[in-house]
Amino acid sequence: MARSSSLLPRAALRLSTLAAGVLLACAAHAQTASVRFDQAAEPLDRALNEAARRAGVQVFFASNITAGRRAPALRGDYTPREALERLLAGSGLRLQARDERTFTVESAPSASNGATELATVTVNASADASAAGLPPNFAGNQVARGGRIGLLGNRDIMETPFNTTAYTAELIQDQQARSVGDVLLNDPSVRAARGFGNFQELYVIRGFPVYSDDMMYNGLYGVLPRQYVATEFVERVEVFRGANTFLNGAAPGNSGVGGAINLLPKRAPNDPLTQVTVGVESGGQAYVSTDIARRFGPENRLGVRLNAAKRDGDTGVHKESRELDMFSIGIDYRGNDFRLSADVGHQYQRLDDPRPSVTPNGGIPRVPDAEDNYAQPWTYSEERQTFGTFRAEFDLSSSVTAWLAAGMREGREENSLANPRATANGNTTASRFDNVRKEIAHTGEFGMRGTARTGEVSHTWAASASHFSLDLSNAFASGGSLPSDLYHPVDSPKPIVPITMDMSSPRTTDRTITSGVSIADTLGFLNDSLLLTLGVRHQTIQTKAYSSATGARTSTFEKSKVLPMVGAVYKLNPQFSAYANYIEGLQKGPQAGTSSATPGRQLPPYRSKQGEVGLKYDGGKLGGAISLFQTARPFGADKDGEFKEAGEQLNRGLELTAYGEPVSGVRVLGGATFIYSEQTKTDKGQYDGKHAVGVPATQLNLGAEWDIPGISGLSLNARVIHTSSQYASADNTLKIPSWTRYDLGARYLTTLGGQVVTLRARVDNVTNKAYWASTGGYPGANYLVQGAPRTFVLSATVDF
Repeated sequence: MARSSSLLPRAALRLSTLAAGVLLACAAHAQTASVRFDQAAEPLDRALNEAARRAGVQVFFASNITAGRRAPALRGDYTPREALERLLAGSGLRLQARDERTFTVESAPSASNGATELATVTVNASADASAAGLPPNFAGNQVARGGRIGLLGNRDIMETPFNTTAYTAELIQDQQARSVGDVLLNDPSVRAARGFGNFQELYVIRGFPVYSDDMMYNGLYGVLPRQYVATEFVERVEVFRGANTFLNGAAPGNSGVGGAINLLPKRAPNDPLTQVTVGVESGGQAYVSTDIARRFGPENRLGVRLNAAKRDGDTGVHKESRELDMFSIGIDYRGNDFRLSADVGHQYQRLDDPRPSVTPNGGIPRVPDAEDNYAQPWTYSEERQTFGTFRAEFDLSSSVTAWLAAGMREGREENSLANPRATANGNTTASRFDNVRKEIAHTGEFGMRGTARTGEVSHTWAASASHFSLDLSNAFASGGSLPSDLYHPVDSPKPIVPITMDMSSPRTTDRTITSGVSIADTLGFLNDSLLLTLGVRHQTIQTKAYSSATGARTSTFEKSKVLPMVGAVYKLNPQFSAYANYIEGLQKGPQAGTSSATPGRQLPPYRSKQGEVGLKYDGGKLGGAISLFQTARPFGADKDGEFKEAGEQLNRGLELTAYGEPVSGVRVLGGATFIYSEQTKTDKGQYDGKHAVGVPATQLNLGAEWDIPGISGLSLNARVIHTSSQYASADNTLKIPSWTRYDLGARYLTTLGGQVVTLRARVDNVTNKAYWASTGGYPGANYLVQGAPRTFVLSATVDF
């Protein structure tokens, strides 16, 4: 079977002669130092999993050999091996060390013949239907040891010539993250903003936008809800930094130059899961969710996992309310030489009186109080999204694996908005803007991976072909004049606007088709201490634009490019890896916003380029990276009365990241990003050397979590987020100030009535600071987004 070079696939290959599969307990580097344990007596399988998670080791065992057995309480300081052996004492099972960080649990030898009984082992199903499973957790369980690198598959962080981070389900749940944007508050390379003038989440990676349209779900573009993705859909959030068309194909929107985001769906674990969470947050927003998973059939081959959640009520912003319903079901099946998985999901979201973005008009207005709302009372935003995906993997031989995947989404959005333009003293003007949007997206991918050797050189090769299509229909109406004030808002009646389009059946306005073929080979030299990845992709982007009023075609673009990629990793020693890469991307051209002189105008696809070097560290308990990068891409703006290509944005930067559990019971996560961004090749050089809009020079994230000694189950956490000032105009005459936000949280694990209960409390923006969080958005609309006010969140999770 084909394998990537990550540590987990290697372990799985070594164990394949002993059993049909393995159960992965949360894992990271093993430590020989003592770890503090405080576990009550419980079923043996749960005790082993919890001890492995706490110690940062991998433990493999058959679910049937632990059935009906209980482990004693485990309290005190032990090495990982000592802890596991104490849990197994008197069970009739024995611990086997496969290497310094990998253990198996087996039946003790028979007294009659001394043979070891090897029971059938069931592998915990992975989100990408791969035999290898997901990369294990790093120490501290907040990030994983690796993640998906496009067609290259899952790779360990130390063997990847790129800078990536995968945030885990434990982090998502413990921080009570509601959306992908909440998860990415932990990332020093990412800042959240808004896109397209409504309430769509937009993520800025290395100073370049990644629209939520361009997020991937299990490696597929275009299938996720467009404006907002609830975390109940998600097992992990993987962040890839840098241009990535070669690895993932061209993003269907015109973003993704600075990085990519891939979300992994949830899968049923080997142990039954029945979990209910209830919560409440500032304003009276109520929350309830359920997470149920089971495995069925011989050897637990079939898995089903169901997630459902509802949020409803007012938020911490005055008068603003939110309603959200989501449902998903994930199914997977593991055969002897094939693996299948499928997901179906639905999300409904409605915002009433949502606080709008503000477009500066001649100056930056003072930010209103943190809870203030300057929305018109009749404004709203509503979306319904339904999607499905399928993925299969087939072992063609012991060294070659093929996969195929497909997905689709149907979405409908409706908005009635009145986003204000504000002068420096806070006076605003707005107009009513109604919009109806429908989308149908289809996507598919086929590929093969394999391993081989030529003499002393190892090869891990991959090839893939992908196709994506999107039909977008749009209808809108606007008009009216709504004068008001940011600090003393005036509620106006909803103006009557002329309707010139069929709002119930909008016309097709855009068609996008992308396709590509990639091939890559990772060559291993010097016993794989030097890894050189070479690849090339032929990428085609075709776009067609149509008049929303008449349906007539207004523009057609088609562009194909051959895009190279070179990456190298040199393992200096087990703790350090140096890496470098050069990669190119091809993106759909920029599109003018509604306030442009030529709204909706689409520019031709364009090529972006990135170079990067860095050093990674894996000390077992603590990991991190330092990276230097440079990325360039063209941009569009209004020029001579129409939207045209207006220059190039060049970002140079330094990234520092750190994560892990350097001291038992103390976890850290964060880092810093420093970016020098400038405009070049502008019209007649008028903005050459000026900083790009919405790119802060400094981004700092520092998070820490502490298990309180002497109080079993209690943990406290804190986070600081700092963003330096950002320019809000191309000529650099407008700028929003820097801001710093503080967040605090607590978690308490206990038992009530024989059930495990986790209580969580969180306060975001503790000081209730009022600040403009971001500026920018899309070409022609450099609007301001106000940061959220102080928000209290309380929840209780019960495991049945």
